[in-house]
Amino acid sequence: MKVKEIMNTAVVFCGPGDTVRETAKLLKEKNISGAPVLEKGRLVGIISEGDLLKFLILPEQGGLWLPSPFEVIEVPIRELLSWEDTKKVFSDVGAKPVREIMKTEVYTVSPEASIEEASELMVRQRINRLPVMENEKVVGIITRGDIIQGLAKL
Repeated sequence: MKVKEIMNTAVVFCGPGDTVRETAKLLKEKNISGAPVLEKGRLVGIISEGDLLKFLILPEQGGLWLPSPFEVIEVPIRELLSWEDTKKVFSDVGAKPVREIMKTEVYTVSPEASIEEASELMVRQRINRLPVMENEKVVGIITRGDIIQGLAKL
């Protein structure tokens, strides 16, 4: 079975200048876990839910500290400031452009490739989706789920 027989041709994509917030909303609305990133019709990256989640990891807030008697009064203020910093990080994240977190090394497959080739590439590279390229243009996308559905039809 060929990739072209089971690929999705209604590709949902985003642009490198789209914000993380817009992209997360797009993935949720379309019920997908990732999308190619296109700039002027050219594939420049790929973004996934995993990339978005990794981006949300907060920097270390420091090591263990025990307050002195004088700092006991200061502890609630420190905690409040820490929470404010955390809120700021999350609000700032949503405004960042996708180009800052997308993967730029994108594995692709031809529509003429077999689903075995596509599956092997996904497993070897530990990825869940492959843009399907023909003449430097994205003509579809294939996911692990598409391959499973294709195998069920055999």
